[in-house]
Amino acid sequence: MFAIEEINKDPKMLPNVTLGFHIYNTYPSDVSTLESSLMWLSGQGLPVPNYHCQKQGKSVAVIGGATSELSVQMATLLELYKYPQISYGPYDPILSDKAHFPDIYQLAPKESTLTLGMVQLMVHFNWTWVGLVISDDTRGETFLWNIREEMTRKGVCVTFTEKIPTSEKYTINSHTDIMLRIDSYSANVIVIYGDANSLRTLQYASVPYFILSKVWITTCHWDFTIRPHDSPPNSFNRVLTFSGQTKEIPNFKAFQRTVKPSKYPENIFLQRFWDSVFRCPHEHNKPKQDCSQNASLEILPLRFFDMSMSSQSYNIYNAVHAVAWALHQLLLTKSELRDEDSLVMYPWKLNSLLRDVHFNNSAGEQIFMNGKKLSEANYDIKYFVNFLNGTEHMMKVGEFIPQAPHGEDFSINENVIMWNEYYKKIPLSVCSESCGPSYQKSAREGEPICCFDCILCPEGQISNQTDMDQCIMCAEDEYPNGEKNHCLPKMVTFLAYEDPMGMTLACTALVFCLLTLLILGLFVKHQDTPIVKANNRNLSYVLLFSLSQCFLSSLLFMGKPTSVTCLLQQTIFGISFTMAVSSILAKTVTVVLAFKATRPGSRSRKWVGSRAPISLILVCSLIQGILCGIWLLVSPPFPDIDPHSEPGHMILKCNEGSLIAFYLVLGYMAFLALASFIVAFLARNLPDTFNETKFITFSMLVFCSVWASFLPTYQSTKGKMMVAVEVFSILSSSASLLCCIFIPKCYVILLRPQWNTQNWINHKSYARGRNDSKAFSHAS
Repeated sequence: MFAIEEINKDPKMLPNVTLGFHIYNTYPSDVSTLESSLMWLSGQGLPVPNYHCQKQGKSVAVIGGATSELSVQMATLLELYKYPQISYGPYDPILSDKAHFPDIYQLAPKESTLTLGMVQLMVHFNWTWVGLVISDDTRGETFLWNIREEMTRKGVCVTFTEKIPTSEKYTINSHTDIMLRIDSYSANVIVIYGDANSLRTLQYASVPYFILSKVWITTCHWDFTIRPHDSPPNSFNRVLTFSGQTKEIPNFKAFQRTVKPSKYPENIFLQRFWDSVFRCPHEHNKPKQDCSQNASLEILPLRFFDMSMSSQSYNIYNAVHAVAWALHQLLLTKSELRDEDSLVMYPWKLNSLLRDVHFNNSAGEQIFMNGKKLSEANYDIKYFVNFLNGTEHMMKVGEFIPQAPHGEDFSINENVIMWNEYYKKIPLSVCSESCGPSYQKSAREGEPICCFDCILCPEGQISNQTDMDQCIMCAEDEYPNGEKNHCLPKMVTFLAYEDPMGMTLACTALVFCLLTLLILGLFVKHQDTPIVKANNRNLSYVLLFSLSQCFLSSLLFMGKPTSVTCLLQQTIFGISFTMAVSSILAKTVTVVLAFKATRPGSRSRKWVGSRAPISLILVCSLIQGILCGIWLLVSPPFPDIDPHSEPGHMILKCNEGSLIAFYLVLGYMAFLALASFIVAFLARNLPDTFNETKFITFSMLVFCSVWASFLPTYQSTKGKMMVAVEVFSILSSSASLLCCIFIPKCYVILLRPQWNTQNWINHKSYARGRNDSKAFSHAS
């Protein structure tokens, strides 16, 4: 009505021509739609095919088809007469097939991105457990396929799918059954897709069955606000709707304020609507105030009338103007006259003009009838809430612009959404509660991905977001905090001299090294005494020197590791200990040779007093040096970081490089130590003035015990304790050699000097000889 009045008032649009219109009902059945179309064609109450019973008021175009199904039903008849048909319903690619529907035109923008916007809305509110209610028709099936695919891609699960039968198929009780089923599902968010006709079942069911706990997502094609007069609020009281963006038509709201039955007495639809919503009484009663001249559509609640222009109304407005533009072009080409009084226009002539029509409407938007030039729809996201006190609100809360850059295409203002009296916070619709920080999701076997359990992050991993599929590892220089939701920087540590343990070990090493040097000085001072000369004093000097180096080598294992210290620590330790152990082996062999040399005709006499013991030390040390040299050439030790041994710490250490070489060096020393122990044990009862073989046996027993316990302890410790274990083993084994072999000698030198004389030695030898003779006689 508004568009036609606007056109008729424009003297340049259709001069000397007045537009009018007929209104006919469309029905959700093929038979009724065809019957209504025939009535329009014949021009009277009864349909008469191929006849038009009225000369005046012949139509040149049809604006109709709120759905593609209705447009197709009407087209089966209208195509026979080449009547142009302009659909004001949602865009349907099927109607764009000009081979089957050459005279159907569409104005609505394409809706291929609608499902993307709906799923983005679900993801924004973290609604991952969603039900689908669709109309049981072709458009519903296409929508179902598209939204399922997008939901799967975004990790949203379909709880259930309900297909609403068309109005022709549902039974009298089916609508209540559908609402009962919908309410029984656990999903609190439900997507509804369809139009007013296909979803009429829900429209009827919403009155007797009242649901408060659901949030509904739908489109503007379904007017869910309509309900009978004086009915309670329906179940669709929290609805987020995607409405195609339209520009405001100037003067349209002012026109609606002036609409009254008295202004349009021929419009029976308006009169019936007016009487219903304003409760107008019969003529014999006195009219109420709402039926006076002051009554206006503007004061009606939303459930009766919406003053804003819907997308369908916008399409109807543009469709009327498109026909007017086509007629305008037809008049310019001087259409032929059918009689003297009127200008007859053939409908089929409009088809060629409508295909290429292009104009700007009063809102400034470009309008095309060519389907190839139609753009993707932009959507306003509106929220409707119906409170129990009867208050209704419909407001814009966001928008979805598919052509916008990623991240800017979707926006919503949560602060303006009033969910209702019962839900102050955003409603939840999930199968499982979100997994907070410190937890990760664990899928339940046989259930959708949205159903999961929350398990604590494994050791060394964190989760700093909600609903993480898998916890993440901290960087090597970081470690998880106690709550496992944040990574903290690790503390760099090593066996430092400042540490209590490092200081204790370093002081112990220096004390024993000083003690060793003092003993060496004492031996040098008393080098001509029998106890020093006994068992080769040169070997004692070498042993004391190597032991001092053993004590000092332990200091290389402490402090911050460097390339130099890593190369030297194992090498010096290995060679020093090899010298010490080979010296003890040489001393033991010297005792054995000295005893054998006393026997008549023994060949061992030539080795006594020779350089054989020194040669033995050199050969043993040379072999160890060769092993260390190969180690340094092939895979030398290097500074390394161990971030895993101790939680919260990064251990600076020396990496052995080659474990094989490391254990070869230790194995070689173990072989020498074992050989020294065996020889000393076998020679423990040989005559010796100062019982040196017994002391050597005991010292090697302690030495071997220390290193035998070292290996399992070394392997079971982590971090800087490994270094401490090795340093302790070096100090304890070296100290055992020093104390067991040399402390008794120092005792004699310092506290029993009378024992350190040749007379005492001769007297002790004589006494031992007499005891041996008596023992022999008694045995005889």
